Amino acid sequence: MATYAIGDLQGCFNAFQKLIDFIQFDPTQDKLWLVGDIVNRGPDSLSLLRTIKQAGDAMVMVLGNHDLHLLMVAAGIAKVHRSDTLQPILDAPDRDELLHWLRQQKLFHSAGPYAMVHAGLLPSWSITQAGQLAHEVENALRQDNYPESFAHMYGNDPHYWRDGWTGYQRLRVIINAMTRMRICTPEGVMNFAFKGDPQSIPTGYLPWFSLPQRASQETTLICGHWSALGLYVTDNLIALDSGCVWGGQLSAIRLEDRQIFQIPCKG
Repeated sequence: MATYAIGDLQGCFNAFQKLIDFIQFDPTQDKLWLVGDIVNRGPDSLSLLRTIKQAGDAMVMVLGNHDLHLLMVAAGIAKVHRSDTLQPILDAPDRDELLHWLRQQKLFHSAGPYAMVHAGLLPSWSITQAGQLAHEVENALRQDNYPESFAHMYGNDPHYWRDGWTGYQRLRVIINAMTRMRICTPEGVMNFAFKGDPQSIPTGYLPWFSLPQRASQETTLICGHWSALGLYVTDNLIALDSGCVWGGQLSAIRLEDRQIFQIPCKG
């Protein structure tokens, strides 16, 4: 039995199939962790959703910003972007079943020495607190009236955490940190405009995982989201977005021995 983690898929179904064949993934014995952004930009998000849903407990995913965008578009909260490739899902006969299943997925996953989130955690959040905060969003998303709670999901403010936040402000900060953040200040002020490589980070900001005294640093965090960072592995971080949808590579890591597996993508 092995546990693998795979980076951002973004609709690249063929690459996903090739990679799980390459690692000889056995759904009857192995586990697969997916860092989110399952859908969008790539050519076949629909097949990915169906495959992951059908895999049941063999595959565990966390929600990324593109996955949440799909749910918000389907609910009429957000508009389709020019670069979106979500229409086949929205037109599918099993659309409602797939979207309901997607709303049941986690924002944060923790097991043993590892935890998984799409983008990152703010420096003051411990693994325990992160799980509790993610659960607040997950509960709201699973309610039948979730469009009411998420009508104000989009926005960059507040861009820092305060324990006293309530309502949509609280949910927005949790979602933005866990699905959009790349960099922040040592005090946890997030910058959402930056999408570049680590060498071009604005003065005063650091990669969220490089912050001193980060409360979650005793656990190895698995994430994606930052394609300009690429595959990046340290003692307590495994970043797996190697830009498959942009013509980079799709990356996997076997957690037991940290062996890396990669295949080239067409983009």
